[in-house]
Amino acid sequence: MPGCFSIVPRTARDARGSFVKTVHASTFSRAGLSCDFREQYFSVSAGGVLRGMHFQLPPFDHDKVVFCQTGRALDVILDLRAGSPWFGRTLSLTLEGDRASGVYVPRGCAHGFLSLVDGTILLYNVTSEHSPDHDSGVLWSSIPFSWPIEKPTVSGRDSAFPALHDFQSPFVFGK
Repeated sequence: MPGCFSIVPRTARDARGSFVKTVHASTFSRAGLSCDFREQYFSVSAGGVLRGMHFQLPPFDHDKVVFCQTGRALDVILDLRAGSPWFGRTLSLTLEGDRASGVYVPRGCAHGFLSLVDGTILLYNVTSEHSPDHDSGVLWSSIPFSWPIEKPTVSGRDSAFPALHDFQSPFVFGK
């Protein structure tokens, strides 16, 4: 999917534990990725919790870097950018705390995940501040993806999002 990147940083391990650098400005810049982050937050989820499919509408749309700090998550990205060769398609990968794995999600893509184990912690860095009036999503069960669970734990908010086929995308590929 254009603009999405799997991130597996070098992890230094010794008798004390490990050290992981999740963002490096010059490395991101060489890859054409924004790292002008405005907010950082994390979620802690029980196994079987599904969060998504989230994004912010313009002009508060954002690029996002998501890292799994602990546990395992099935991460799913949905391209909502009109004109993208991936428009309406999904990309998925498993993020694992033991591997310090992450993903770069470009603006115009919805993001969600299924926590595969209890205590999964995902850390987010986003390039815009949260704007409740621009906070949006599409219904997780309406996207072209086969979730490996029939009845995940989902918030009321996430259950009330419109289905993908009812969503009119304001996002344009390459802008």
